[in-house]
Amino acid sequence: MPASVSSVKTEHASRYLQQLCKHWSHRFEVEFNETAGKVPFSAEASLGLAANPTNLIMTLSVEKPEDLERMQAVVADHLKRFAFREELDVIWTADESRV
Repeated sequence: MPASVSSVKTEHASRYLQQLCKHWSHRFEVEFNETAGKVPFSAEASLGLAANPTNLIMTLSVEKPEDLERMQAVVADHLKRFAFREELDVIWTADESRV
């Protein structure tokens, strides 16, 4: 299952985690608290979120490799919309632990 990770530097990681989860909770069965969340986009694709005082760590898993880049853009676009007051760098790297 193709996967990638992005560690986004921000002091508002918990807020953004909760905003992302609440946003997608209207369409998916989301689980979250102040420091962790999971958005199951489908049986084969999901977004894991973890917040600490300095970073929001996002782990994206998809079934098909060709879906990874598109889903990365969707997640990054939503985060940047919520974090419009900040200039966030969302850089995805392959998650080798999922291979």
